[in-house]
Amino acid sequence: MTDCRKIIGIDPGLASTGVGIINGCSGKITSYGFGCIKTSKEINQQDRLYKIYKDIFNILEQEKPSIVIIEDVFSIPEFPKSGIILGKVCGAISLACSCSGISMLEVQVRLAKQILTGNGNCSKQQLENAVRKRLNHYEKIKPYHASDALALAIIGLSRSS
Repeated sequence: MTDCRKIIGIDPGLASTGVGIINGCSGKITSYGFGCIKTSKEINQQDRLYKIYKDIFNILEQEKPSIVIIEDVFSIPEFPKSGIILGKVCGAISLACSCSGISMLEVQVRLAKQILTGNGNCSKQQLENAVRKRLNHYEKIKPYHASDALALAIIGLSRSS
């Protein structure tokens, strides 16, 4: 009997939250999809967070993944407010997972880069290239939020096999 799983990776962001979906059996990728949830600066922050929550919740209800892998929150000392906002986005995603009954695991971005490229400090382009190679996907995966989300889903599949 093969062990088939669906993993959703999420790269949180207020303007653009990347979503990557990987289906795999016995650790081998059988199909994938990706996209982004975009919010407008013209909308107030609480409504943007609600949109992210609602869209993630709807994806989880439709796709019914085994687990969600989300990029861990980080903060850059020069831009502390960005880390706070990112924490709010992660909270909205965490709530969507909880309401859907789906387990969520946070993975540090450096670990994801290290696992897929061998370099924890690689660029977004290098990570995107590694994701494309792993998926045998020939066109660029845009935006980088989507390729980052796919990277997280790939890691989730390899860890759950």
